[in-house]
Amino acid sequence: MDLPECATLLAVGRRSFLKLTFIRVPPEWRRRDAAERARDKQEFIAACRSFSDEHFLRTYSLVGTRGDCDLMVRAVAPTLDPIHQLHVLLNQSGLMHWAEISHSYLAMTKESVYSDEPMPLEPRPGSDARYLIVYPMWKKREWYLLAPEERMRIMRGHIETGKRYTGIEINTAYSYGLDDQEFVVSFNADEPAEFLDLVQELRSTESSAYTESETPIFTCISATPERALDALDGEAG
Repeated sequence: MDLPECATLLAVGRRSFLKLTFIRVPPEWRRRDAAERARDKQEFIAACRSFSDEHFLRTYSLVGTRGDCDLMVRAVAPTLDPIHQLHVLLNQSGLMHWAEISHSYLAMTKESVYSDEPMPLEPRPGSDARYLIVYPMWKKREWYLLAPEERMRIMRGHIETGKRYTGIEINTAYSYGLDDQEFVVSFNADEPAEFLDLVQELRSTESSAYTESETPIFTCISATPERALDALDGEAG
């Protein structure tokens, strides 16, 4: 996979923070009494709702798609303070007394220098696809030594490839100096097979030679907090 640095998450001219938190729930939690598990879920859901009243939050299930995490919380806010408070509240929930964060990515949205097409960059509650495929990414240092016009030429070809896959929506956020990775890239998709074909074709593009790393890769299933949590133990909370 390569990074089409051609989209960000939020509205043009407005930069926001993006936090992706991947959570693993150990089997010991599933052995707890059903009433205790239901209470743990409700506390977690209450924290999510408190944040989402004024900010953008989505939850995803990874049950069946990854072996090292079960749940993902995607949060977007104009400053870091609400994201910090969200995770304080999540940590106070009974579920997080048992769970652990397996992966965590922080990034910030900004306009791309490679795309000249206006895009609706603010996340819209009704526009989410069934799946969100996410990965952190690093470019090779050689990429940054190229002249700006050369990088533009390479990315134009990359973007043109992506445009042929109309069912895939690309979101790019930037992590320079904020977290270990350089980018956090996510793809909205209703058909994972279409994304697979896109990635396979992108492997042969010129830009692929400048990719340092783009793993781990997470295939996330969009779900309400209630459904994502119920997938953890198979019981309604």
